[in-house]
Amino acid sequence: MRMQHKKHGGNHHEMELEHGRLHVFANDEVLQTFGEKVYEMADNNLQIPRNQYMSYTPDAHVGIGTCIGTTAVWSMKNGCVSPSIVGSDIGCGMRVHTTSLHKRDLMDKDLRRALIGAIEKYVPTNERKNSNYEDIDVMSVVEHGLHGLSKKYVPDSQWLTHVEQSRFAFDTSYLKQLPPKILKYARGQLGSLGSGNHFIELQYLEMNEAYKDVAEKWGLFDGQVVVMIHSGSRSWGGMVGREHNKTIKEAMNQWGVSNPDPNLIYAPINSQEGQTYLNLMYSALNFAVSNRHMIAFGVREAFRGIFGPSLEMPVLYDLMHNYALKEFHRNQPMLVHRKGATRALPPGHFLNTPVYKETGHPALIPGSMGTSSYIMVGKEEGLKNFYSICHGAGRARSRKATKQLVTVDEFERSLKVGTEDEILVNHASLQTILDECPQAYKDVDQIIDSVVGASLADVVAKCKPMAAIKGI
Repeated sequence: MRMQHKKHGGNHHEMELEHGRLHVFANDEVLQTFGEKVYEMADNNLQIPRNQYMSYTPDAHVGIGTCIGTTAVWSMKNGCVSPSIVGSDIGCGMRVHTTSLHKRDLMDKDLRRALIGAIEKYVPTNERKNSNYEDIDVMSVVEHGLHGLSKKYVPDSQWLTHVEQSRFAFDTSYLKQLPPKILKYARGQLGSLGSGNHFIELQYLEMNEAYKDVAEKWGLFDGQVVVMIHSGSRSWGGMVGREHNKTIKEAMNQWGVSNPDPNLIYAPINSQEGQTYLNLMYSALNFAVSNRHMIAFGVREAFRGIFGPSLEMPVLYDLMHNYALKEFHRNQPMLVHRKGATRALPPGHFLNTPVYKETGHPALIPGSMGTSSYIMVGKEEGLKNFYSICHGAGRARSRKATKQLVTVDEFERSLKVGTEDEILVNHASLQTILDECPQAYKDVDQIIDSVVGASLADVVAKCKPMAAIKGI
């Protein structure tokens, strides 16, 4: 594909494509891994009318209709919304809880195995098994987010305040457009993990001395055991996407609108189709944040079963990386799409949740199984990318290719199997989760180097894995 490449310095590249301008934030090593397909997909996306801005973070890789790792922005006044640039798992995101435990408290492998077993009793990791919270009113959660949960599932106020958003308000009359069967599927999934790249990971922290003061304000310390959770809106978001992707695609045909990629769909924000999708997307965001909340509630119960009822697990933060949200930029309301991209606001920014207004909020970036994850904080310079950073390492190869190229022995070495520092998993055979091995992903350290070098965010702490729980 023909394009002009302009380097701004600091890992910021500007690509002039046939139909518009793409910003890419990546160091030279990562940039060389970008194949022609990612630029082709960007050019397709830029054909959506009145685009204001589009970028890739360094973890960008090919997805359906749009690359994962995309930030794309339209004016709320006359712009478009695209389910393809939200992603199929609406509201998928990250959550971290802290503990008072130190790494040395979990060095015993038998203790870690007991924790894994205890967590699996509270958090379903098999798609065919329902969660244990049948008394929760799913519709109340969908309409009110975390405020739709009964008090017994909210250990303290921090579980409501230390989140990107505890409730996404929308016109609930749009819920009538969803098929009745959605409740049947969603009822047993609140508090369940899901499969693919979703996980619960037990980690310990290594602090960045340069951000020691921030870490202390966040309640972090060197060697601290934390729990990282990655999950989304499960079948609720999946059904919202499937039902309304079809509706918007039919509308595009009626309007005579097309795109070189038939999987890239969009509608004017102010159209009936655009408003329907946006309102139902917010219902899925409510389900997603509540799902991660209930997963964390189950993990807390498991920890207390092992370490005693006095153990607490404060919320560090919960945020999303698949959504479209109204935000104010350039003195006007914008619809910011982030598909596989994380918002990282700097200290003092007005969009920060109040408890993190002074410091900026924690930006939670997972690695792959066997590699480090990161807790970061946004910088003022992130304004140039609408405060978006990466959402993880990003896949380097497909699941099928991974299974063909990587052996179980290589996976075992990545997890340090048989050593004192073995990263334990909840599967007897690694073959079942081989497509999630570290070799399937880009080098997360290079991804983080790209973000730091672009002055989008800085590292507060590195999270080293001790045990991983994966769904199947």
